[in-house]
Amino acid sequence: MNACLHALLRPRALVAAALLALAAVPAAHADKDADRARAAVQSGEILPLSRILDTVSGQYAGDVIGVELDHDDGIWQYEVKLLLPGGSVAKLEYDARTAALLKAKGRGLEGARRKP
Repeated sequence: MNACLHALLRPRALVAAALLALAAVPAAHADKDADRARAAVQSGEILPLSRILDTVSGQYAGDVIGVELDHDDGIWQYEVKLLLPGGSVAKLEYDARTAALLKAKGRGLEGARRKP
């Protein structure tokens, strides 16, 4: 290979390899988060998602369009996005240990609340 061409390709190959290595970091982090969440459910530290979804459907009319499990400051929380019958989106936050509703916000949320 021509020495000039080799000199041009080598830095590009290094950059490409570095980018591939960096792209793998979030995937590895996501796998680690999934393992931590799975272990927390299996140990009984948090409730399974199915239990949270049952709680949501018992409290509000609408369709779940997204769920996140967060572990911040030692506290596990499920964040649920709910498409309400009126078309707006609500955000609900539940304690992952108890399924207690911690926070609820969104336009039309009160109208979507089911009667106990």
